[in-house]
Amino acid sequence: MYHRRLKAKVPIVRSNSLPRMSYPHMASSDVEIDQQGFSSVDRIFPTTAFSPYLAQGEAQSQRPYESNYEFSSRHSAFDVNSDAPTSLVLRSIISDIPKGVSSGTSTLQEERIQTDVAVDLSGHVAKENQNQHQTYKRLTRSEYLTLYRAALKGNWQEAKRRLEADPDAIRYSIAEASETILHIACASKHTAFVKELVQFLTPEDLEGKDINGYTALCFAAQLGIVVIAKEMVKKSANLPLIRSSEGRTPLHIAALLGRRDMVSYLFSVTPLKDLTPDERMEILVATITYDMYDIALKILDKDETLETANKRTLALRDLARKPFAIGSTSHLSLWKRCLNSWFKGICKKALMKTLAYQLVERLSKEVQPFQDRQSSYDFPTVLFDAAKFGNAEFLNILISSYPDIIWIADNQNRSLFHIAVLNRQESVFNLIYEIAAVKEIILTYVDDKNENILHLAGYLAPSSRLNIVSGAALQMQRELLWFKEAEKIVPPSYLNMKSSGLTPGDLFTKKHKNLRREGEKWMKDTANYCMIVATLITTVVFAAAFTVPGGSSQDTGTPILLKSIWFRVFFISDAIALFSSSSSILIFLSILTSRFTEMDFLVSLPSKLVLGLTTLFISIAGMVAAFSATCFLVFKSEMASLPTVIIALAGVPIILFVLLHYKLWVDIIRSTFLSRFLFKPRKNRFLCLGIRF
Repeated sequence: MYHRRLKAKVPIVRSNSLPRMSYPHMASSDVEIDQQGFSSVDRIFPTTAFSPYLAQGEAQSQRPYESNYEFSSRHSAFDVNSDAPTSLVLRSIISDIPKGVSSGTSTLQEERIQTDVAVDLSGHVAKENQNQHQTYKRLTRSEYLTLYRAALKGNWQEAKRRLEADPDAIRYSIAEASETILHIACASKHTAFVKELVQFLTPEDLEGKDINGYTALCFAAQLGIVVIAKEMVKKSANLPLIRSSEGRTPLHIAALLGRRDMVSYLFSVTPLKDLTPDERMEILVATITYDMYDIALKILDKDETLETANKRTLALRDLARKPFAIGSTSHLSLWKRCLNSWFKGICKKALMKTLAYQLVERLSKEVQPFQDRQSSYDFPTVLFDAAKFGNAEFLNILISSYPDIIWIADNQNRSLFHIAVLNRQESVFNLIYEIAAVKEIILTYVDDKNENILHLAGYLAPSSRLNIVSGAALQMQRELLWFKEAEKIVPPSYLNMKSSGLTPGDLFTKKHKNLRREGEKWMKDTANYCMIVATLITTVVFAAAFTVPGGSSQDTGTPILLKSIWFRVFFISDAIALFSSSSSILIFLSILTSRFTEMDFLVSLPSKLVLGLTTLFISIAGMVAAFSATCFLVFKSEMASLPTVIIALAGVPIILFVLLHYKLWVDIIRSTFLSRFLFKPRKNRFLCLGIRF
């Protein structure tokens, strides 16, 4: 039976709670930051911000509250001055709630009881807090804001003054996501601030987490600040093993973000035996993804079981997709080792390639290329990825260990060489010349669409491979080179084999129809613009030949400056410019009148284009040389330095022409005259490895 007493009016004053949080990137200036009460950092990080109605909130927080619950005589008998904990008093009162009351009513009564007990015991709690903190006073809301901003700005002196007033504030959560001052300082990258702060923290304080389960070391791992990480790990050796809410250690976090220096340090202080096998494999894969091959090898040295784990194909897959990361040997040459020892890091790229080679060798041990094809970690898929990305060195290493790999085919019955042709990877395709004994068999593979390797050459190349040369005309030429090369090696009967009613030649014409049209337009536009320039040069130099500098004699009609060496330079340069520009006009005119058939793009059109650009360049150089010689003839006797300055400026258009057209000119030269070296092997690497086919 409950006995209720009269309602008591007891003033309750809210405690100074921490300010709410906001995000600093919404502020437009430092002035606005100061007005709003928060500070910004380089990264999006929650910071303290007061409500615009903070003043009104402060006034309202002092308003007295009334308690509507009357204590029973039994509860009022408790001695609030006794040493009984508040939790015991609350449990005793709540336990006496009448049974049979609905859950909603019970919850309401519990809340009211807790509120009134807290009111009745407020004096007792205040007395206890006063006894425990006789020296220190809890920081106010504005003081917490000052502490927060000091951590953001790295102002240790200001933070130290606040912490001396309330030492316990060093471990309080002062941000919306439950970050402590240590979290904020680490996120703000203030190394000196963190060094001072760590001295006042215990190992347990360093292990504190925010709302996402991140310790301050996790923040340092994300940002890659090794100095801060060292300071914290020096104080708490268990810190590297504390996981976030996602179950990731700081080492794992740093590896996923590619923080090389941080990964190197955390690897030295994190016991791998305390990590799960999956986590170790994920860290290994992350180090390979970010080209940290030296650290990956150290991981394998510490945990050799990873070399034969089922999921190691994840690591091999990343290596297979890096065609330029793997070298041709597992060790540096002698002279490179000497250079690397004398000049540290000068051969770092070559060293990383050798380390990647070693990784492939170690991870490919005891693989089963023809087994478990239906598993999630299908090894043949790794091989086809290597062929697709043109990683010939990766395939060389695998074939040297497992020669039968060359016979492997995907679910469409396409070999590695079929995949290489389809994706225009000449480095992998050239391996077929090194297996002459078996290439005749592999080339007879026909896929499930009844398409042979020549049909695959008839498809349009992927855009990533098509754009390695500039201009649609040169792209068309590269496609023709691939088709003609595949045409040379397939059996003669395959030239007319039909798939969906189309021979390889018909398929090539159909798939490259738009590219041929674009190539024709590009070639015509280029020739037209260049011919206009050549015509202007021809007009100028032709007129200059009849208006010689210095004039002509009235009696004989010969040039007055005929005996000058600079006059001879002028006349020869002018003649060269005239002849070359005229030749350029004729060459570009022949391009405009071409039929633009498919075979024209193979040799004829690219050859004409490179010849036309060359003669145009010569005409520009000759015109500039003639102009410079004229300057010397006219101004040498009066102003000796002026011709030198003019000649220096006259070289600018020649340099611009070379810089702006250099890549196009090189692409045309390489595609037209050096393409015969595109599909030939450099050396028989398989014979060097002792493998014969």
